[in-house]
Amino acid sequence: MKALPKITIITPSFNQGDYIEETIESVLSQNYPHLEYIVLDGGSTDNTIKVLQKHADNIIWHSESDNGQSDALNKGFRMATGEIIAFLNSDDRYEPGALDYIGRYFSENPHVDWLSGRCRNINGAGEEIRKPIMHYKNFWLRFSSRRVLQVLNYVSQPATFWRRKLFDQVGGLDEGLHYAMDYDYWMRLGQNCKLKTVDRYLAHFRIHQGSKAGSSASAQFESELLIAQRYVGSRLLMGMHRMHTALIVAVYQVLLHREMGNGHSERPAQSITSTMLGEINLD
Repeated sequence: MKALPKITIITPSFNQGDYIEETIESVLSQNYPHLEYIVLDGGSTDNTIKVLQKHADNIIWHSESDNGQSDALNKGFRMATGEIIAFLNSDDRYEPGALDYIGRYFSENPHVDWLSGRCRNINGAGEEIRKPIMHYKNFWLRFSSRRVLQVLNYVSQPATFWRRKLFDQVGGLDEGLHYAMDYDYWMRLGQNCKLKTVDRYLAHFRIHQGSKAGSSASAQFESELLIAQRYVGSRLLMGMHRMHTALIVAVYQVLLHREMGNGHSERPAQSITSTMLGEINLD
């Protein structure tokens, strides 16, 4: 068997002291033999710095003012020396054994440059939520294609890894985007290579009051719609994207109502109105 590749994980951080230690430990506990872990903090004022200092022997970290998540991540990508790179936000976590699986997969499949697996949704307490959304994404993950990606974002960011050479080819994240920058990046990567998908859970995506997904769902969906307009030349596919957005918004509202009823949601997501969806048509 070929040697396992070096993997670089980048975590952007800002005032996520309630979760960042769990995130860091989920990376370090993988015990992956060729790991480079970079945490770039935007100048947190909570207990984040104490957590980073605690793990200073096993991570590379800096804390300084930045221009947001995309800026921090691009700094990390430029610093990365691993053959495989990924980013894990400071409230998400990896499944046990995820990095070993990823390292072996890339080692045994040198033709694969970009890979994504399954991802669970969890709340602030670490309890699994929004299973219908998870199963829906898993369904489309099996039928992965560039056309499907133009209609809906089925790629779970915490469970996605790619070879660093792709960063050299397509550049970094769009620093003008503060939401859905990962979707924009997937669309760009898709112009250079084919996404390989695997039926294995690799990560947990946390939804809570302080997260973008928990507090600004409307901005997330609006950004994805605007991003699609950059890359999708087909009126039919754009119409399908708008219709899918309307459908998924309705589903999210039902799930949110259920979570609030069960006491799982810390704060309701912002309402998503028809003004951001635009007129649903095929023209």
